[in-house]
Amino acid sequence: MKQKQKQKQKRKQLQNTVLPYLQAIPDIMRYQIVSKAVLGILLLGLSTAMRWTLHSTGRVAVSSGDFLFLFTTWQGILLIVMALVTLFLYVAFDLNTMILFSGKRLKQEEFTVWECMKESIEDIRRFFCPAGIVIVLYIALLAPILGFGISISLTNGLYIPTFITSVIETTPLYNALYIVAIVVFTLIGLANMFSLHGILLEDLPVRRSLMDSRSLMKKNWKNYTKNNCVYFLSCAAIMILLGLVLLGIPLYFLGVSTEGMRRFWLLAVCMNASAAFAFAGIFAVPLYLMRITELYYQYKEEPDITYAVQEHQRHPYLIGACVLGIAGVIVISYLGNKAFDDIFPPKITCPIIAHRAGGSEGAENCVAGLEKAAALGAYGSEIDIQRTKDGYYVLNHDSTFLRTAGVDQRPEDMTLEEVRALRVDGEPVPTLEEMLEASRDKIVLFIELKGNTADQQMADDTVRIVREAGMEDQCVLISLQYDLIDYTEKTYPEIQTGYLTFLSFGNTAALNCDYLGLEEESATASAMDAIHRQGKKVLVWTPNEPASQKHFLLSKADGIITDHVSQAFGLISQLEKRTDFEKIVDGIFN
Repeated sequence: MKQKQKQKQKRKQLQNTVLPYLQAIPDIMRYQIVSKAVLGILLLGLSTAMRWTLHSTGRVAVSSGDFLFLFTTWQGILLIVMALVTLFLYVAFDLNTMILFSGKRLKQEEFTVWECMKESIEDIRRFFCPAGIVIVLYIALLAPILGFGISISLTNGLYIPTFITSVIETTPLYNALYIVAIVVFTLIGLANMFSLHGILLEDLPVRRSLMDSRSLMKKNWKNYTKNNCVYFLSCAAIMILLGLVLLGIPLYFLGVSTEGMRRFWLLAVCMNASAAFAFAGIFAVPLYLMRITELYYQYKEEPDITYAVQEHQRHPYLIGACVLGIAGVIVISYLGNKAFDDIFPPKITCPIIAHRAGGSEGAENCVAGLEKAAALGAYGSEIDIQRTKDGYYVLNHDSTFLRTAGVDQRPEDMTLEEVRALRVDGEPVPTLEEMLEASRDKIVLFIELKGNTADQQMADDTVRIVREAGMEDQCVLISLQYDLIDYTEKTYPEIQTGYLTFLSFGNTAALNCDYLGLEEESATASAMDAIHRQGKKVLVWTPNEPASQKHFLLSKADGIITDHVSQAFGLISQLEKRTDFEKIVDGIFN
């Protein structure tokens, strides 16, 4: 008898723990719809103002190759201010509103989503101080990079570009400093986890709230860690169970139906599963903020404050949304089945471009690497050129030859004869002319104008050398400096050009070049579509990990620049052997 009572009490305790969160879902959905709609209107006004400001300077976009403009003109400074305002708005709508929502539910106060949004907007002014700005920047920029803590939806995919992490990973000192920085900033974020709660729920000054948060976390970090582990493990278990159910229900039909029906069911099942995971993603941060808010009040020695189980309520609009969603899945699955081979092409046609001549296939920026890449079937080879003291063009990526040839000297301080005496993994440092001859009729050469000598003279000389070789149609001049590419495109319109950028704002697709090279993070489907609409091509640099290569091989990219050419071709072979199910899963999650 006692055993049954204990079990009954445990079930009731579990119910009282889980039900309040489940019952909050309709309110969270309403909050997400309303807040995102209002935020969208505000951001439309802000982005329009930012574009007008940018256009007033005669620019169509500002990018990583033109960033000094932001700090040297009043328009640039105004753009920075508007970008900060955007971050503040996101913090207000993505986080502050939900914290206020959670606090009011815990205290069982009567409120509406509109009231929470109004209060969160009014509270923005509390962050207009040095400490408040630091909090917003940490949430918006550092938290997503660290992969720890709460962040805003605008920047939750932010990460350190691959070309920077590759330098960090290969330099022991940088790697050690990077690890130390990650640990330090993670601990700072952990210590100040409750800072927003103090500011919003108790009207504490920013500095006082930071101190209060550190004190709470110091006393309760073990309990906080335990609760977080339980929360995330529970979420993972629910998602796995949900995925198994959604993917397992129609297995019978998949085994007995015709190919057309089988594809239809596959599309429907995978879309349902992906929609469920996306749906869960919408609620992930709000539900987590609810849990953190509950812990905050518990640590403030208010243990009696817990979410109350509400009486059963009907939510017809929620049922209606589910019905419309299912109908949409059926229609899209039917249309997808009709155009299956167009949506999921059987052949992978994305060209492979070897980074620094041959990537990992041979010595960096050397003829041997280029020849190996060409033999593997690479479409192109990217090389870096710099000018010597006596006016010749040789290949080198870094500012000096220290890393590749063990000589701490810059190309511009050496003669061609001195450079020719160097060896990179046993290979001589080649000239531009030698690389042109090695690539002739074998592989397209993407020539990056690099280093301190990358100027208009380099562009003029490179065009001249390419013309003398008669290889204008087999070369593309590329650079991280937009002004240099713009000059080349205007002066030599017959020469193909490419601008490499890892960050940009504005109408990037309208920049004056033939190719736009996007760093992995900025190479989104919408960015590629915009560039293609302008009649330009997209290069993605530098996807080296298998998952990243796979992602962009299946994208609309016109080429990927990578260090691992053999790996990329191996992935292409695997991708072309995929089953229909694998194609659909890759297509949905890509």
